[in-house]
Amino acid sequence: MENSGNTSEKLVVSFSDVNLKDLAMVGGKNASLGELIQSLSESDVKVPEGFALTSYAYWDFIYFNNLKSALTEILSKLDRKDFRNIEIISDTAKKLILTSKLPEETKMQIEKEYYRMQQKYGSDTDVAVRSSATAEDLPGASFAGQHDSFLNIRGSHSLLNAVLNCYASLFNQRAIKYREDKGFDHMKIAISVGIQKMIRSDLGCSGVCFTLEPDSGFRDVIHIAGSWGLGENIVKGSVNPDEFLIFKRTLAENKEAIISRKLGSKEKMLVYPDNIDHQQGLATVNIDTPENLRNKYILSDKEILKLAQAAQAIEEHYKQPMDIEWAKDGLTEEMYIVQARPETIHSQKSLTQHKIYTLKDKGELIVRGIAIGSKIVSGTARILLSPTEADQLLPGEILITDITNPDWNVIMKKAGAIVTNSGGRTSHASIVARELGLPAVVGTGNATDSIKSGDIITVCCAEGQTGSVYKGKLNWIETNFDLQKLSMPKTKAMLILSDPDNAFENSFYPNNGVGLLRMEFSITNSVRIHPMALVNFEKLKDKKAKREIEKITAGYGSKEKFLTDKLSESIAVIAAAFYPKEVIVRMSDFKTNEYANLIGGKEFEPVEENPMIGFRGASRYYHESYREGFRLECEAMKKVREEMGLTNVKLMIPFCRTVEEARKVIQVMSDFGLTRGQNDLQIYMMVEIPSNALLLEEFSAHFDGFSIGSNDLTQLTLGIDRDSSIISNLFDERNEAPKNLIRLAISKAKLMNKKIGLCGQAPSDYKEYASFLVEQGIDSISFNPDAILQGIENILIAENEINKSLLLKKSDINCS
Repeated sequence: MENSGNTSEKLVVSFSDVNLKDLAMVGGKNASLGELIQSLSESDVKVPEGFALTSYAYWDFIYFNNLKSALTEILSKLDRKDFRNIEIISDTAKKLILTSKLPEETKMQIEKEYYRMQQKYGSDTDVAVRSSATAEDLPGASFAGQHDSFLNIRGSHSLLNAVLNCYASLFNQRAIKYREDKGFDHMKIAISVGIQKMIRSDLGCSGVCFTLEPDSGFRDVIHIAGSWGLGENIVKGSVNPDEFLIFKRTLAENKEAIISRKLGSKEKMLVYPDNIDHQQGLATVNIDTPENLRNKYILSDKEILKLAQAAQAIEEHYKQPMDIEWAKDGLTEEMYIVQARPETIHSQKSLTQHKIYTLKDKGELIVRGIAIGSKIVSGTARILLSPTEADQLLPGEILITDITNPDWNVIMKKAGAIVTNSGGRTSHASIVARELGLPAVVGTGNATDSIKSGDIITVCCAEGQTGSVYKGKLNWIETNFDLQKLSMPKTKAMLILSDPDNAFENSFYPNNGVGLLRMEFSITNSVRIHPMALVNFEKLKDKKAKREIEKITAGYGSKEKFLTDKLSESIAVIAAAFYPKEVIVRMSDFKTNEYANLIGGKEFEPVEENPMIGFRGASRYYHESYREGFRLECEAMKKVREEMGLTNVKLMIPFCRTVEEARKVIQVMSDFGLTRGQNDLQIYMMVEIPSNALLLEEFSAHFDGFSIGSNDLTQLTLGIDRDSSIISNLFDERNEAPKNLIRLAISKAKLMNKKIGLCGQAPSDYKEYASFLVEQGIDSISFNPDAILQGIENILIAENEINKSLLLKKSDINCS
């Protein structure tokens, strides 16, 4: 693409005149902006207008100043083994460029295009000046942020200086090392410069958007993250942003597609300073975010959905997952897409191979943060406070630092794992860790204070969205499986789940859906408050609990709405992860002592001698002391199914002692808007009390299916409190008494033409137990995620044995 000083080629082009075919001329960023303007303007995808200084202009600059031979000579001295002199090489090359001059024709055309923008927007028009390398943002060559961008540039003089700085950034340390790693010829890569009207997100907000879930690669959701002010804080990971998840399938159906909202602390906001000195380069300043903005979501639901629809349109146009930057103008309230590039981490991975990490030990916890990836790594900790300390990090050591930016890229490639004080899921450290396949724990707050260089530590990202750093070297298991080679049994293999943070990762396991989703986890972690304390907030006597509830529910006009929103979103994430497979949600099954531990709970719970067989399950739902709390549970589930459109959710009633109790609960659910059969709603019952098995035919009149809870059924059949350590040795699900009740329950369910499954550990622990269930004709068996692979194998063995037995019998009959 060198033009050897021939200015007959275009030096400047409008974004509206380029598209993806012009990658070699304007680079990935600028070509993508032009593509969006040309192809998606009718889809309400707004892109700020601007123009690009082409690669021809770059080569004109190089030849005008006779820089090629000089730069080649400088780069020839690079230590390509250890890169010890990369800083000197970079500084020398950048200085050479910054002391050179732009050709007069180039300057004239830049000023001409900038004048056109001034005519439209005013004499003090502010622009963003972004580097767009001709090999950047292409598959296999996409370390975003290799080259520099400059925000809030005003005036021709500042604009021309910014262009020179973009050219110089082609030779910063990270860009040089990147090209060396990729095998690119340094003197065959050019910089195109994009000059784009600044969106006043300093008065609004900005962020990033992935058209897949960035940690797991799950493709049916759109992930939006953002904070107040200009977007550099998000890109650099220096703030904890707001995060939103939108389910694509229900977005297309115009349902309430936002399935998760997380309020970030948004500590800083990047804005224009009060007195801008462009000659000194003081174009932006980072300030503390006002308290009222920290406690407020950056976008309304309407804006979230509008942005998600734009992202979906972009993904459909590109026919691949996308990494998008967006900004909201605080003056006009308009939303803009300022950059879009193909997502290059998960979209290029094969989903046929999967490795599961399971931590065996629980050591001394040092710090917690946001988990990136799902691996576990042990090694020596190395604290680095600056990229200049790179030589201290030995290959495979765990990098501990405050925050990273693209200058750290070279160093991070040597690390075995990364731990940072600051940052979120879309921070620089997170993005690079995913690309390198490294586990990372970001946003710990105090890792550099709590960990010392030389410490042996274990970094665990295998426990959901929370990552942990433990003292010492812990033991873990790595399980590999090939999805292509795995065959599923006839008996459904389902999952037992509770934590929405693990939902997308767990969805990649071979499975037929979720046989048991425990609501208790969502209440404990997402709500944290006793439902009746929200219903009776004004009457609460516990002043400390009242203050805590006020703080947790800040921003909600209604305390009850807080519960229905949080609970519905927590359940919706799991329902979306497995959609359209069935997800059976068990209504709350806390015991009274567990309910009492929720905030404000002690005022509403009796003290029982034996809560295990006390006021729990169905008995609570129609009782006056909890009926209104159950109403909120029902309203949340109705929202999931009807407003969010996740009709794959089925509901299940636990600990239903009598047929009369079943009738009461079904009626109460109907009173609260959950009518069995309406909108295809199915309601199941847990079989965990001997009466459930003995009277299953009678219970069948009120329920659509059953799930055997083998743990409770065993303890109530044998009269054992499974929480008692003294008689725990007597607890055995393989005992003939509970097995006889299971036989009875399965046979009666078959007789009544009702589905019946089992949830428990025994079928994965014991092959003979899986065989027993398969022989009885059970419809499904549900396993914890770490046991489902072994469980599937046990089911397959059992089914094969049964098939062989049938063949032998058939052969004997034929022979006789």
